[in-house]
Amino acid sequence: MTFSFLNPLYTAVSWIIVQFHTLYSNVFDPDGGWAWGLSIASMVVVIRICLIPLFVKQIKATRAMQAIQPKMKAIQERYKNDRQRQSEEMMKLYKDAGTNPFSSCLPIIVQAPFFTALYGVLANVAKGHDIGVIHGDLLLSAGKAHIFGAPLSATFVSSSETSVKIVTAVMIIMMSASQFITQRQLMTKNVDLTVKTPFMQQQKMLMYVFPIMFAVMGINFPVGVLVYWLTTNVWSMGQQLIVIHNNPTPGSKAWDERQVRLKKAGRLNPDGSEIKGALWGMLPPSKAALTAAAEASAAVEESVQARRQQPRKQTKAQRQHTGGQTASLTKDAPAEEEPADAVPADAGSAKPAAAKPGASRPGGAKPGTARQQPKRGGQRPKKKS
Repeated sequence: MTFSFLNPLYTAVSWIIVQFHTLYSNVFDPDGGWAWGLSIASMVVVIRICLIPLFVKQIKATRAMQAIQPKMKAIQERYKNDRQRQSEEMMKLYKDAGTNPFSSCLPIIVQAPFFTALYGVLANVAKGHDIGVIHGDLLLSAGKAHIFGAPLSATFVSSSETSVKIVTAVMIIMMSASQFITQRQLMTKNVDLTVKTPFMQQQKMLMYVFPIMFAVMGINFPVGVLVYWLTTNVWSMGQQLIVIHNNPTPGSKAWDERQVRLKKAGRLNPDGSEIKGALWGMLPPSKAALTAAAEASAAVEESVQARRQQPRKQTKAQRQHTGGQTASLTKDAPAEEEPADAVPADAGSAKPAAAKPGASRPGGAKPGTARQQPKRGGQRPKKKS
């Protein structure tokens, strides 16, 4: 089934395939499955290279969506009875964050027309109809092409041959498995697991929904379309693996692993940022940059140690409070006890006064208590005339 408004895309897709087929015909059989299968896979690579800017935008949008999830939840709770106000606040939040829920779907949306065009090209080849620039001898050659014994236009449902069903079933399983692995490595290694948000639950659900959906739809896909989707899934898996390794989400497991690698290699600044090399960080940093970073790190560590060793200055109120506590401790401290058999130096041969029963200190004071001073006052004795 073809659509007239997609005729420019039919022409573009078929032209790209024919150019690669001409190239691979110098190595493989022009009527064989390798020449045509590699032509389809190469077309996928060209499309995905063109979509790299959108992929970068998708990563930024996904991270921004993860960052604003707590605010989104607060807005939903605050305006749960006012849908219009809730929508207005959500749109304002998206605008301030520079993202929206559809930004992460851009690569899939852009790929959809090419997928539809490829499906239409292969459907017409199966029927023997001219499509785009594939006509005449090229049409006959494409009709003869087989991949592991399965024609490019054959499907799991339409074919009655066991070998074709086996080939298509294996390709469907590989296509679904690659989709699952790609989503799983994103959820397990490139997500901040300390923040529990509904967005994470949605991503986890999609991890299982997408592979099942592709498996159900795959039974109606021609072998050529399965080659397309298998190639694009493998590309996505490798591309995402590189991004997770070199530019992970802060707070994720991959981020911690990257910080450890950078610290071991001496490429970590004191503030936790990476020491970039030449060519946008693709080349390793120079020795001068590494030396400067090491000196900066040592200076920061020395400053921290100096601040730890230096006593803190006390305020006037703190000094007064400390002095008051010292004076109070001195006043309340018990006086040093004198030995019971001590004799004053100027006492001569005078006998010491007998101590009262039950008293161990002069004045009848109990051991361990301060000596009591005699009270002043009372009447003075009159002087004799």
